[in-house]
Amino acid sequence: MTRTPAKPSPNQLAQSPTSPPRPRPVPAPTPDPAGPKLSAGRASPASLLKYAPRPWQKKVLEKLAAHRFAVVVAHRRAGKTEVMVLRLLLAAIFLSRAHPAPLFGYIAPFLNQARAVAWGRLKYYCRSLPEIRINETETSVTLWNGAAIRLFGADYPDRLRGLGFDGVVLDEVAQMKPDTWGAVVRPALSDRRGWAAFIGTPKGRNIFYELYQEALAKADWFAGLYPVDQTRVITPEEMAALRLDMPPDLYRQEYLCDFTAANVDSFMDFTLIHEAAKREAPAHNPAPLVFGLDVARFGDDRTVLVWRRGRVLENITIRRGQDLMRTASETAEAVNLHQPQAVFVDAVGLGAGVVDRLRQLGHRVIGVNSGSKALNPEKFANLKAEMWSKMRDWLAEGAVIPDRPEWHGLELKDDLLAPRYDYDHAGRLKIESKDDLKSRGLASTDLADALALTFAQPVALARRRPKEQRFYERD
Repeated sequence: MTRTPAKPSPNQLAQSPTSPPRPRPVPAPTPDPAGPKLSAGRASPASLLKYAPRPWQKKVLEKLAAHRFAVVVAHRRAGKTEVMVLRLLLAAIFLSRAHPAPLFGYIAPFLNQARAVAWGRLKYYCRSLPEIRINETETSVTLWNGAAIRLFGADYPDRLRGLGFDGVVLDEVAQMKPDTWGAVVRPALSDRRGWAAFIGTPKGRNIFYELYQEALAKADWFAGLYPVDQTRVITPEEMAALRLDMPPDLYRQEYLCDFTAANVDSFMDFTLIHEAAKREAPAHNPAPLVFGLDVARFGDDRTVLVWRRGRVLENITIRRGQDLMRTASETAEAVNLHQPQAVFVDAVGLGAGVVDRLRQLGHRVIGVNSGSKALNPEKFANLKAEMWSKMRDWLAEGAVIPDRPEWHGLELKDDLLAPRYDYDHAGRLKIESKDDLKSRGLASTDLADALALTFAQPVALARRRPKEQRFYERD
C-alpha cells in the first residue's frame, strides 16, 4: 500500500532548503545629489542660479571647469569676483560625497574684505536654491548635498591649517602673507585633489605675476588676461574719462592689466605695444622679409629667431639649451624655405660661431655687434640704442604684433618694457644692457633683442633675386 506523503507544516516549509527565498525589502531610493529643483526636469545651472554671464565670464567659467589650477588677471570692475562665486557654487552643486563633506573656500587677504566683496554675491545666487543653510557667523553656505562654501581671511593663515578643500579661490594673493599659498593652502588640496583659482589686478611683479607666468608655462594651468578693451564692461566714454582723470601708469595697471606699469624708466611705451597687439595684419604685405637671430649666451638665456615683414611681426621661434650647430641648421632651413632678404645675427660671444657656420653653408648673413658704433653716432651711444629707437618708431608707426599665445606674447611685452634708458655725457641715448638687467634680477631680453636686430640696417624689397645676392641694402 502506497503512503501519501504528509503535507508539510508551515514551519517545515520555512526551513526547507528548496523553498523560495523570502522577498527582501526594497531599499529606499538614494536622493539625487543635485537636489530636488535641479533634478526636476534637469534644469540648467544658469536657470537654477539665475545668472547670465558676460561673454568673457562665460569663457572663463568654461576654462576653470577644464583646468585644476587657473590664474585670472582682470581689470577693476570687470566682474571677476562674480565669476569666482559662480565657480564655487557650480562646483559645490555637482560634487556629491558623504564623507568627508565637500568644502570650498573663498580666501581674501582679510575676512572683512572677503565678506565685503563676495558674501553678498554668494547669498544672492543661492536665493533660488532649495534647502540652503546660511551661517552668518561663519560666513558659510551649506547646500542640500552637504557641500559647504565658506569665506576666509588670510591674515591668520594658521586658521586654515588642518582643513581639506575641494576647491579654493584666492583673491589678491599678492596682499596675503607669503606662505599662505605654498605652505598652507596648497597642501590642503592634496588629499582631495582640489582645484585653485587666483584672481586679481596687477600690482607690479610679485607672487601674482609669478603665478601668472607659471600658468602660462604649464599646459595643465589656465592663464587669462582680460584688460578693459576685451571685457567691454566699461563704455568707451567712461574709459576716455578714466584716462583723463587717472595717472597714466595707474590707468595702465588698473585697466590695461599691465604688470610693468610701475617701470616709469622704461624706454618703450606700453600703450604702443598694447595697440600693436590689437591690430590685424594686412591680407597683402609686399614688404621685405627680415630675420633677426639672438643667440643664447648661457644659463637661462633663450635663442630666439624673429621674422618681420615690414610693419608685421610674422613669427617667433624660441629655443632653450640648444647647441650652436643645431641653431645654425634650423636657421639655414628657415632661410632656404622662406628666402628672407636679410638675416641679422647677434655676433657677440657665441653668436659669432653661428654666423661662421651659416656662411660656410653658403648663406649671406650680417653679423651684428650691438655695442659697436651706431649709424648715427651723434644721436646714439651705440648700435643697440639705435636699433631700439627704430623699433620704438616702428611701433609708433602702426606695427602689428599678432596676439598668439604660442608666440609668448607676454614674454615679448615684458622684454620690450624691461630696459631702462639714459643719456651719456654727450647727450646720446643709451639702453640698459643685458648684464645690468640681470643685476636688477630681471631676465635677459632675448625676444626683444631678436626683434631689434631686424632694424640693424635698412632693407629694401629686391625686385630680382639673383643667386649670388639674396638682399639689397640702402645706404
